[in-house]
Amino acid sequence: MTENAHQDATRRNHLLEAAHEELVKFERKENEFRKKDREERAAELHLPLHVINVH
Repeated sequence: MTENAHQDATRRNHLLEAAHEELVKFERKENEFRKKDREERAAELHLPLHVINVH
């Protein structure tokens, strides 16, 4: 492998690692957001059962 090819591969590996780290951060934030959103929607949908008349 020539020196330029080795430098290109090293640079590419660093970029891939950085991209992977950013993707992991994004996925973590997205999962936290979805969890919070689900919990908020679930709280909004709870109906007071004592008010509902079941016939």
